[in-house]
Amino acid sequence: MTTPRSTPRSSARRTALGLALAAGLAFVGACSMFMRMPAEQEFGRERTSTTGLYRAVIRPDGDSIPVGKLQRWTLHLETAEGAPLDSATVSVDGGMPQHGHGLPTKPAVTASLGNGDHRVDGMKFNMTGWWVVKFRVQSAMGADSVVFNLKL
Repeated sequence: MTTPRSTPRSSARRTALGLALAAGLAFVGACSMFMRMPAEQEFGRERTSTTGLYRAVIRPDGDSIPVGKLQRWTLHLETAEGAPLDSATVSVDGGMPQHGHGLPTKPAVTASLGNGDHRVDGMKFNMTGWWVVKFRVQSAMGADSVVFNLKL
């Protein structure tokens, strides 16, 4: 059995494609550094979901959100009318928009605590700056996202 050999032309094509991909990624990364932080009213620990289905409050253990430490949070979810939401599937994502990277850990909602409270384990922020944490909520009412902007 013979293996295909690279020709100078195919090698040059791969190099050109690799350079184009690297340039594109560098451009996207550079653009993200120029993203502006949201207005002051867009920060806070209480938010309404994108389409208004849910209200959410984040409560980190302790008063502050420390940098460099693994944390446990409580996420309180309720309907737009104020009824606690216990039966929901929630996923967590986030990152630093100006730096173009995600969270250094993979936080997850690990338990429903009742009365609309949900335990979030594995939160960690490895530097100061503007962070975004996004909770995707799915319940019988529908799917929606709640986005928190944090200044650490």
